[in-house]
Amino acid sequence: MFKKSLFILLPIVCSIFVGVKAQNTGNTELDNINKALQISADSLPEISYNHSRKYKVVDIKVTGVQNPMYEDHTILGFANLSVGSTLEIPGAEITNAIRRFWKQGLFSDVKIVATKIEGDNIWIELVLKERPRISDIVYTGMKKGERSDIEARIGMVKNLQITPNQMDRAKVIIKKYFDEKGFNKAEITMSETPDLSKENHIILNIDVVKKNKTKVNTIDIDGNVEVSDATLEKAMKKTRHKSNFRAWIRNFLRSTKYVPENYEEDKDNLISKYNELGYRDATILWDTVYQAPDKPEKVNVTIKVDEGKQYFIKDIKWVGNTIQPTWMLQAVLNMKPGDIYNQKKLTERLSVDDDAVMNLYYQNKGYIFSNADPVEVNLDNDSVDLEIRITEGPQASIRKVSISGNDRVYEDIVRRELRIKPGALYSRDDIIRSLREIAQTGHFDPENLNPGIVPDPESGTVDVSLPLASKANDQVEFSAGWGQTGVIGKLSLKFSNFSLKNLFNPKSYKGIIPQGEGQTLVLSAQTNAKYYQSYSMSFMDPWFGGKRPNSLSVGAYYSKQTDINSRYLNNAYGMYNPYSSYGYGYGNSYGGDYSIGADPNKSIQMIGASVGYGKRLSWPDDYFYVQAELSYQLYKMKDWAYFIVKDGTANNLSLNLSLNRRSIDNPVYTRRGTDISLSLQITPPFSMWDGKDYAAMPLVDNYYESPDKFKWIEYHKWKFKAKTFTSLYETKRTPVLMTRAEYGFVGYFNKDKKSPFETFYMGGDGMSGYSSTYATETIGLRGYENGSLGTQASAYTRLALELRYPLILEPSSTIYLLTFVEAGNAWRDLNKFNPFDLKRSAGVGARIMLPMIGLMGIDWAYGFDPINGSRSYSGSQFHFVIGQEF
Repeated sequence: MFKKSLFILLPIVCSIFVGVKAQNTGNTELDNINKALQISADSLPEISYNHSRKYKVVDIKVTGVQNPMYEDHTILGFANLSVGSTLEIPGAEITNAIRRFWKQGLFSDVKIVATKIEGDNIWIELVLKERPRISDIVYTGMKKGERSDIEARIGMVKNLQITPNQMDRAKVIIKKYFDEKGFNKAEITMSETPDLSKENHIILNIDVVKKNKTKVNTIDIDGNVEVSDATLEKAMKKTRHKSNFRAWIRNFLRSTKYVPENYEEDKDNLISKYNELGYRDATILWDTVYQAPDKPEKVNVTIKVDEGKQYFIKDIKWVGNTIQPTWMLQAVLNMKPGDIYNQKKLTERLSVDDDAVMNLYYQNKGYIFSNADPVEVNLDNDSVDLEIRITEGPQASIRKVSISGNDRVYEDIVRRELRIKPGALYSRDDIIRSLREIAQTGHFDPENLNPGIVPDPESGTVDVSLPLASKANDQVEFSAGWGQTGVIGKLSLKFSNFSLKNLFNPKSYKGIIPQGEGQTLVLSAQTNAKYYQSYSMSFMDPWFGGKRPNSLSVGAYYSKQTDINSRYLNNAYGMYNPYSSYGYGYGNSYGGDYSIGADPNKSIQMIGASVGYGKRLSWPDDYFYVQAELSYQLYKMKDWAYFIVKDGTANNLSLNLSLNRRSIDNPVYTRRGTDISLSLQITPPFSMWDGKDYAAMPLVDNYYESPDKFKWIEYHKWKFKAKTFTSLYETKRTPVLMTRAEYGFVGYFNKDKKSPFETFYMGGDGMSGYSSTYATETIGLRGYENGSLGTQASAYTRLALELRYPLILEPSSTIYLLTFVEAGNAWRDLNKFNPFDLKRSAGVGARIMLPMIGLMGIDWAYGFDPINGSRSYSGSQFHFVIGQEF
């Protein structure tokens, strides 16, 4: 028994007979096959290429494969060879096996070797060499951002096995990427360098020579008589020039780069503009793009058009409509005989617009299979007869609603927000409303709510899938600062996915708290130990009872603030002024450390609790809801020189009733909708039955009110707030115009018992702090210092117009810029309210929303009007914003 090696190949039959050698065929694949399977000089005599013979495969051995993913059975599956099978030599099995290996592209060398032949038995070895893997990728000639974009597009990563097809694909993608950026002459070179530190690994070099951008020098449109160059150039949204003054003004701050794909798209846009203006026969006869003389980096564009005639609608007929009357469809279409034949408007009014014919009267009533086909049945000179053929089809019901991507809340918490249920008729509006309700929960990214709708005409049903992207919206605030009263620390925890029913079921906890029910729990503490302490807790269940969207909220808070010892102030500063704007004064300009002078015998304590219940209404529509809240606050003043009542207690028992309509689409970056509320907060009119003469009550120390006067506070407080949001155009990063109007009034039941509580503190950033005011509502007006427009006002108004533009809309962060104009004022005396006496301001700002922190921002504003004849409180102002303001 002897052993010889034989490389076996069955060449293509015609190549054998004509004597053509494989290396001369010019076919790379066949060249590789023949080279890999050369017949050795000591070929085994049993093999004859003149007469085929069948062999039984006794054994197949695989060598040269190092990747554990490529097991022997996988390799043999590629080759379609198996032990025990019969192999004909010469025959197609060997050639086809090698072809399959080359087609996979995973190996750089393939040989099939006969290691032993005995009679009709053959032993085979598959000798393979894997293509190298990437140990590193070196990018040159591009910016960091461009590199990140290219990495994401080509999908090449370390340890990836590189193939020629992948290299070619990557090169095409990179070329296209730079073409889109205007670098049409960019040269891309991809090369491999062996990595000497790793066997069968290479360093992939991707080098880009971008050269200069190709820009449009001029655009010359010829043949247009009725439609101006400017109109047609505006229609070309991505191919622009600045060769004349009007074009320069129109395209100021816009790119003039030339991108072939964009140019082809803009030629279609040009014809669409003609069609929109009634020129249905308009066409481009020819066009050319050529290098501008003496400007190698620019191109000139010339387009020759044939406008044709302008067409008008002569008649519109509706055919096939049985569900809706013709007059109603015609009214919704909003096109009539005599109008310009605007094909774009026709398409939009039939099926594209939210209030289009098919959306409004068919797809919202189950007719998802309905269709409107406008047909030109007659052309008479410049007139068109239209026949709109309606195919109504059967009403479709929802078969299945599937939810994926939710790892935030229990699935029933999501499903209770849906307006779409299995078995219900399909409605486009119900799907849109369901997405809005999911977004309002705050648990999912509103920018990635894209439903999948799969109609099944055979069964007359629709499957709806809702792929969700969970996002964290719990918030943690921890801050510390240093003031005149020492270190001030604050810790606030907001759990927006709390589960009260699982509080005593630790096995259901996600982390350290029970989660999954969509309830909100807020815990907050702020203190510097000696001078100030504040603690609060609130809980809200948006679906109290779990069956209807009726909310229940409860809350409680406690705060205590102490004063500074008078002797400490006198000794340290030689002066005491309890009526200064800070509550205390001092006799030099450097201040002092008040933390060591805290006096526990001078303090104000505030204790409060509330419970509220809200209900969604079905009339006038189901965006309305009403809420009632019963609250109680206790104020305890002890030798407190900074308030109108120095000693004593004050009780505030009130009922707050509100009617709200909230239809915004996104709570973080709102694009459309309204947010309107009308509220009344009222106390019992105690003065009507307590029999006290409040006019005769004497002042305490000739300044402070008697504690009996405000033992029970009484007032009625009215507020109206409205915000509207309008998307300026329909894209993801759309600018949004926000308008705001607010009015607030605090009335009284007894003119001698006007409440100093629940008044308005207006001006500045709108943020309240522990050291500013007590029992007042803070109203912001940018461009003016905090409280400069009123500290105990009985009336206020605020108007605003704000333009927003988003930079980042991601679950991890949302950032947008804004510019605004505002006007407002506050009045201490209700009788002096004048809605036209307003303080004006304008400015710019930015907002960032971080899931764990909340909304933060900074504004710069300029207040145009003086306050009480002085500009000390207006002019240029910076304002820092934390939290969402209504």
